[in-house]
Amino acid sequence: MYRLARTGGSPELLGWLARRADGWAGLLDGDGTVLQAVAGTARWPGQDAAGLASRAVRELTVRGARAYSLETGGRTALLLPLDGAGEGRDTLLAVVAPRPVPAQLATLLADATMPLGLAWSSESVERKRRRVDLAELRGREAVLHLLMTGQLSIAHQVAGALRPKLPDPVRVCVVECSGGQRDEVARICADASGGRTWIVRCPVYARHLILIMPVEPDAVSAPGGRGAGAGREEGAPLDRTVAELVDDCVVGVSEAVPLSDTAAAYRQAFHALAVARGLPDQHARFGSAPEPALVAGAAGARWADALLAPLLTHLPRRSQDPGSQELAATLASWLAFSSHATQHLKIHRNTLAARLKLIGELLGLDLNRLAGQAALDLALCIRAAPARQRPDVRREHPAAPDLDAVLSGPGIQDWAAQQLRQIAPAGPTAEETLRTWLRCEAQLGPTAAELGISVPGTRKRLVRLEAVLHRSLLRTPSARYDLWTAFRAADLLV
Repeated sequence: MYRLARTGGSPELLGWLARRADGWAGLLDGDGTVLQAVAGTARWPGQDAAGLASRAVRELTVRGARAYSLETGGRTALLLPLDGAGEGRDTLLAVVAPRPVPAQLATLLADATMPLGLAWSSESVERKRRRVDLAELRGREAVLHLLMTGQLSIAHQVAGALRPKLPDPVRVCVVECSGGQRDEVARICADASGGRTWIVRCPVYARHLILIMPVEPDAVSAPGGRGAGAGREEGAPLDRTVAELVDDCVVGVSEAVPLSDTAAAYRQAFHALAVARGLPDQHARFGSAPEPALVAGAAGARWADALLAPLLTHLPRRSQDPGSQELAATLASWLAFSSHATQHLKIHRNTLAARLKLIGELLGLDLNRLAGQAALDLALCIRAAPARQRPDVRREHPAAPDLDAVLSGPGIQDWAAQQLRQIAPAGPTAEETLRTWLRCEAQLGPTAAELGISVPGTRKRLVRLEAVLHRSLLRTPSARYDLWTAFRAADLLV
């Protein structure tokens, strides 16, 4: 019995007792609820045996007894209290056996209560530890989600129950781990940072760790966002240490930004990760470059406000329906993660589909088209721009321009020209491949058919372009929205 308790725990020991009794064995609480059970024979259905055991527990409670025996029909239920049970003092061992009960069965069960109680107590501690770990994991995911949606005050409140304190300013680092290394890499990151870094297991990608790392205040640069230029930087503290300590991991790091720009920093780190996969040391940092949302000017702000107004002013018909803030967060998550938004938001795919349908109806846009997605992504980024960089549209003319008028502005035109200049070194087929891919709604199959090459060949072209653009194309968050915007802005000059 002690060997079974050490090697297989309570399930193995209960199974052994059920076979010895030629019946059913289980653990029940003081209310008669079955906590764990094993049937050692097909003589009776397990549900019938569990029902008899629960009835015996209720009668034991009424009588105020410590042990009990209940006989009915051709069966006998025997109850004994566990020694040292971890989850409540009323945990009981129940065995249902055929009549007549062997003379030594009661003695055997009495001998089994101590090793079974020790095994159950140990398992109870492990279950509690897992619950605590899961609660902390969900709490950290919640804080990350609040930061990504710009709800800083609530994020600080939730983070107050965890540790460490949320840093400000920050760099965001995405670590891609190989195999089942994520927990071990998280431990290495915690040790290397001295407990000063927020470490979150990515709810979307099972191999990713997201690190929110503190930086010195004078290291904060103007938020660059999602422009080009991821590159290597020597002497990086935690991110460089992780890249050196952990084999087969890939590390992408953002610029230093205020905590309020965590969402933009995550996109930067994700794009840097795409670059790092092709570097010898598998480590890359995102370089500074302007973001279209920050150069769209007052015209862009008025356009974004007008486009998103039906969504941001939406009032749900029922209290259980999603409100404007929840719909906006759903839209931002879907644009960033596509179908993986269900994992990010912890919602069912049908719930996501219903919300997207409502959003499309409110905005009057076809969300299945890349053009609509790119417009909404730009509008949300403009709305999320830091207050110090968002123009005061109250002094401007109230009429809102259309998207083409915004893209014709000098700031966007300069940004688009900079994006397209990066494509030139990739060869004459690079721009054709990207334009075709965007025209085919970023779908590989139709793109390959239009280019007259195979799907693997199309994928290889896009992977090579990721290294040239220093951006992720095939995995979300993807640069396809910025590329669509840049090509559209360039075409307006023709």
